[in-house]
Amino acid sequence: MDTVNVHEAKTHLSRLLERAHAGEELIIAKNGRPYARLCPLEKPPPRQPGLLAGEVGDAFFDPLPEEELEAWET
Repeated sequence: MDTVNVHEAKTHLSRLLERAHAGEELIIAKNGRPYARLCPLEKPPPRQPGLLAGEVGDAFFDPLPEEELEAWET
């Protein structure tokens, strides 16, 4: 795991992001002390259609009361 100082990180951010995207973890140091870690994000899990399965009742499509509509317009 490489350590880079803040100035180098600001100067070469695009290059460091490419390294992180490739799977590398980098430590950003300020005044020689570890300050932050730059690491790749995990891929989100695949979407699962029907996760919140159920039916939408007819009341869902009823108009909102006037008070509710007015609250959205203010």
